[in-house]
Amino acid sequence: MSSYTLKVNGQSMTVDAAPDTPLLWILRDHLNLVGTKFGCGMGLCGACTVHVNGEAVRSCQLPVSTVGARAITTIEGLDPAGRSAVQTAWNEVDVPQCGYCQSGQMMSAAALLSSNPSPSDADIDAAMAGNLCRCGTYVRIREAIHRAAAAKTAVA
Repeated sequence: MSSYTLKVNGQSMTVDAAPDTPLLWILRDHLNLVGTKFGCGMGLCGACTVHVNGEAVRSCQLPVSTVGARAITTIEGLDPAGRSAVQTAWNEVDVPQCGYCQSGQMMSAAALLSSNPSPSDADIDAAMAGNLCRCGTYVRIREAIHRAAAAKTAVA
């Protein structure tokens, strides 16, 4: 066991864990931030997506020992009130069906909009390709991302 001080959602948090413990389990089991979901455990489905220094990463494949001082943002930290442009658009478009993949979807969408504030359909499809939705809400996801982009542009 080693001790790690992580910057999660703007707060410093210290955990004791084995160096190879995936960040996903640190977030869920040690810090009780359960919005980040376990999907496949192999980084293929995107359910576990969080931001590390603003980039979308698969937390199930990231050992806690490699995080260092980089800032981690989970779905809980995207906007604690749930009113980020992405979260608002997700609700307006009624994206989720079962909802299981949605935190990962929203985190990938937020990272996309951070780097590309006016994405095309092709940009969205490319950025979201690693996020699987068993319910098939891809059309609504794309619509919500366009809506979030428009909302962010309107307030900028």
